[in-house]
Amino acid sequence: MPNLRSSVHATSLETPRLRLRRWQSEDLDGFAAINAQPEVMRYIHDGRTLDRAATAERLVNYQRHWEAHGFGLYAVELKETGELAGFTGLAVPTFLPEIMPAVEIGWRLGRVFWGRGLATEAAQAVVAHTRAELGLRRLVSIHVVGNEASARVMVKLGMSLERETVQPDTGRQVRVYAMDL
Repeated sequence: MPNLRSSVHATSLETPRLRLRRWQSEDLDGFAAINAQPEVMRYIHDGRTLDRAATAERLVNYQRHWEAHGFGLYAVELKETGELAGFTGLAVPTFLPEIMPAVEIGWRLGRVFWGRGLATEAAQAVVAHTRAELGLRRLVSIHVVGNEASARVMVKLGMSLERETVQPDTGRQVRVYAMDL
C-alpha cells in the first residue's frame, strides 16, 4: 500500500455552497440526528440507525483516522446557514478486504439535504483536493445495491463500475466503483 499519510492537512475546503471542515464537538447533536434517520441509514453498514453514543464513537474514530492517515471525512455545512448537512471525504475501506489496499470516497447527508446536488458538489471538492494535494493514484466508492442516488454521484465524479461483490460482515451486495486520479 502506498504511504497514505499526507503532509498536507487541509482542515477545510470550500465550494460555492458548502464548507467542508474538520469535525467539532458541537457537531455531535446534528450528526446524531442525521444518523437517527432510517432513510439515511438504510444503505449504511447493516441499515440500523445510530444513537447519540454510537455517533460520538464514530466521531472519535473519524478523528483517529485523520491522525493515522492525514486525510478523512469532513463535516459538510451549508455556508448560508451554518447547518450541518452530513459528511464527505476519504476513508480506508477495511470492511471490504478484497479491494485493499484502497482509499474510498464517501458521503452521508441528512434526508432534508437530498436532491440538491450537495453530495456531488462536496465530493467533487474532495476529488480535486485529492488530485492536487494528496498524491493518491486511485479512489474507490462502495455502492450498496439499491442506493441508486449514491451510484449516480459516483458516475458524476467520473467513476466506473469495477466489480460486484458481497460485503462480508453484512452479506449485502455491493458494487465497487473506481477512478484513476
